[in-house]
Amino acid sequence: MTKKISICNKALWVAIVGLMVASCDNDIVSNGEYAETDGQLHIEVKHPSLTRAIETSFEKDDVIGLYATEYADEVAAPLQISGNWANNVATTFDGTNWVHSKKIYWSDNKMDVYGYYPYMKPSSINEHVWSVQLDQSTAETADALSGYEASDFLWAKATGVSQEDGAATLQFAHRCSKLVIKLVKGPDYAGVFPTESELYIHNVVPTATIDFTTGAVTKYVYGEPGTIKARRVDDETFEAIIVPQRVDTRRPFIEYIANGVSFLFDDTFVFKAGKQHTINLMINANPDQIRVEIGGEIDGW
Repeated sequence: MTKKISICNKALWVAIVGLMVASCDNDIVSNGEYAETDGQLHIEVKHPSLTRAIETSFEKDDVIGLYATEYADEVAAPLQISGNWANNVATTFDGTNWVHSKKIYWSDNKMDVYGYYPYMKPSSINEHVWSVQLDQSTAETADALSGYEASDFLWAKATGVSQEDGAATLQFAHRCSKLVIKLVKGPDYAGVFPTESELYIHNVVPTATIDFTTGAVTKYVYGEPGTIKARRVDDETFEAIIVPQRVDTRRPFIEYIANGVSFLFDDTFVFKAGKQHTINLMINANPDQIRVEIGGEIDGW
């Protein structure tokens, strides 16, 4: 004998099913994330020490670029300008977490994850032409990084990572060279160093090519020498980011201008990738009697 379901019972059944579906939907978003986000790539970013104005870590709204390649038979796919597992995904630090502009999911295979800073739009994966800023004394604005920070190219790579690792750890490192110039009073220099003084680094090539597969920054072979205005740290300290290069010809190198007087030092120099170089300039009353002391190198700043 066939049972008949009344219209009332049918309505009750539909209502129960509707509640079950609604309950499932609520479960999906109860923790603030949809179930589909569970397979997304998570990254742990480590900033190199002693780098920027705050000298500690990345700041809110900083943006890095991410690439990811997938393994096949334990062999990593080569990084390309496009066609990778992830292609130059802008990832922004919100003060706590790194947020991808596009979703990146873990592959079923191992992956290599590449990161770099500051974010840009590369024209080549192996020879992207890029320049440090000629005026590194400019301050940060709402729309642009400071001249110094925009010149500080950082790079990182996580090799052979998978979802079982929990996250891809990106240990960033400096790929350019940093020059620190410290002013020292000579025996006949009276008073204090003026606040309105400026310091320039002459005859260095500001243009480089970047290889995103290795993070190498190489002086551009067709680059012309230029002059970089250094960033002021305080009245006695200036600093600038320089493309790694060898300055072979002795020519005007560092110029300190104070109270309308120019103190000029000429020499050769080797800027090494990832190194901080320190130069002490002893300033005397006579600008022709400047003395120089080359300090040691600091690896990784």
